[in-house]
Amino acid sequence: MRYGIFSDVHSNLEALEAVLKAYEQEKVGQYYCAGDIVGYAADPRECVAKVSSLPGTAVAGNHDWAAAGLFPSEYFNSFARQAIAWTKSTLSESSGLGYLAALQLVCRNPDLVLAHGTLHGPQFFDYMLGFSEAAATFAALGQDNICFVGHTHVAGIIIRDESGGMRQETGGSCRIVKGKKYIVNVGSVGQPRDRDPRAAYCVYDSEASMVSIKRVAYDIRKAAGKIAENGLPAYLGERLLTGT
Repeated sequence: MRYGIFSDVHSNLEALEAVLKAYEQEKVGQYYCAGDIVGYAADPRECVAKVSSLPGTAVAGNHDWAAAGLFPSEYFNSFARQAIAWTKSTLSESSGLGYLAALQLVCRNPDLVLAHGTLHGPQFFDYMLGFSEAAATFAALGQDNICFVGHTHVAGIIIRDESGGMRQETGGSCRIVKGKKYIVNVGSVGQPRDRDPRAAYCVYDSEASMVSIKRVAYDIRKAAGKIAENGLPAYLGERLLTGT
């Protein structure tokens, strides 16, 4: 199976459309979203509609659950809180909130495991910032060998070898080797924070045992302009231009 795995769309329709167009060339059979369909940008309704119509599944991100009233907004900074409040006012039960509220925290299938932040405590939406968090998620993998996450908006791959040693790679392509375990952060479609403003997305070919993290350009100025036009904090649009 060839999977299209992406995360952190954050209501950025222009970025999502660019990624979905790029996926058309990848012969993807299933699409898996690692959370945060909404938040920050100006098109939550359209992004939920597009993601929910794809063949595949999605798991809950903290912004998704916050918009649906399932996660407290006091855990967010002021910019994120404003965006969550605006998103709540924009969506209705039938135009996205019901779908977001129904998202589960973890998805497992025979080929992979999917969560937003960490696998060992998905309900807390902690960031995987180092090897200590990675070690706990590797332990939670059990017999599975690969977990896909998002949340940090920085793409990368953490590999644990047979002896328990870990190393991190920044992205690109990686062959999945039997006996090793992998945590793949697929980066962010709608708000990258690794100083590359292009939308990030991932292709996982389970038969070829290959993971590829890719980037695609999109109309960033249009997305940023819509953020300002809708009364959201201008900073949320400005940061798109620099990928920070």
